[in-house]
Amino acid sequence: MAPDRSELTVLLAAPRGFCAGVERAVEVVELALEHYGPPIYVRHAIVHNTRVVADLEAKGAVFVEDEADVPEGERVVFSAHGVSPQVKSGAAARGLQAIDATCPLVTKVHYEAIDYAAEGYDIVLIGHAGHQEVEGTTGHAPEAIHLVETPEDVAALELPDPDKVAYISQTTLSVDEADSVIDALLAKYPRARGPRGDDICYATQNRQDAVKVLSERADVVLVIGSQTSSNSKRMVEVALDHGVGAAYLVDNAGELRDEWFEGVGAVGLTSGASAPDILIEEMISALDERYGPAQVRTVEVVDEQMHFALPKEIRSLPLARA
Repeated sequence: MAPDRSELTVLLAAPRGFCAGVERAVEVVELALEHYGPPIYVRHAIVHNTRVVADLEAKGAVFVEDEADVPEGERVVFSAHGVSPQVKSGAAARGLQAIDATCPLVTKVHYEAIDYAAEGYDIVLIGHAGHQEVEGTTGHAPEAIHLVETPEDVAALELPDPDKVAYISQTTLSVDEADSVIDALLAKYPRARGPRGDDICYATQNRQDAVKVLSERADVVLVIGSQTSSNSKRMVEVALDHGVGAAYLVDNAGELRDEWFEGVGAVGLTSGASAPDILIEEMISALDERYGPAQVRTVEVVDEQMHFALPKEIRSLPLARA
C-alpha cells in the first residue's frame, strides 16, 4: 500500500536524458529505416536503453552482437559506443553497407589512442572491462593499451618507460572516479600525457553535476536508465557519494517501490544520457498518482546546447536534408 502524503515535491534535473550523441545515433537508425525500409541491422544496442531498442525493433531494426550475424550485402549501423577497426574490416569483407553512428566524442578518443600509439607511448585506458566503448577503443591500439579501472590497478602497472606513458578515458565514467585514477597515475608516472581536452563526455559531466545539486535538496534520487547504461549507473553512485539518503536506478515507472517513499517529501528525478524523455513523463505521472499530488520544480544546473552532424552516409538522404 502506498504511503499517505499530502504533497510530494519532484525536483526535475536539467539537463537530463538524451545527449547529442544519442540523439544522433537514434536518428541515424530511424532515417535509415524510413529511407531504405526494414530490416536495418544494428551491431549491438544502438544506445543502452531498453525502451529505445524496443521502439526501434518495432520499426524494423534488427539488433545483433556480431557483424557476422548480418546477412551478406545488408546494411548495418555501428552503435554510438564505437567499434574497432577489426569490426569494420569484418563488415567490409561480408559486403555489408556500413553506417557509422559512433558518437563523435568517442571517435575523438579513438584518434587519441591512434596518435599516442604511433608516437610509441604505452596508453593507459581508464574504463570498465567489457564495456562496448572500451572494446572499440582498445581495438584501435591493442598492443599499446593497458586497461585500468581503479587506483589499485594503477599501482599494479609496470610500464617499461615512465617518460612514454599517456592516458585516455571511457567517455561515460564518473568524473570523480576518473579523476581519482588519473591522480594515482600521475603520482606514479608524473610525465604521463593526457588528452588535450577532457575525455569525459560533456553530457555525462553535466548530468552528474545536476545530480549533485539534486542530492543536496532531495530525500531520494531516482535515475531513469537501463542497467546496461554506464553513465546512468555512475549518476546513482554520484548521488550516493554526495549525501542523498537513497538513490535508485530504474528502467521505468513500473519499477517503483512504495517503501522508497516512506517519509519522503522531495524526490530528485533525472535520467541517463540514453533515456528518452517519455520515461520522465511516465515517471512523473506515476509519482503523482501513487504518492501525490506531485509538485514538479525544475532544477536547472546547465543550459545544454549541443548538436552533432549526421554521418556522411545519412546526410545526403532526402529525409535527412529535410
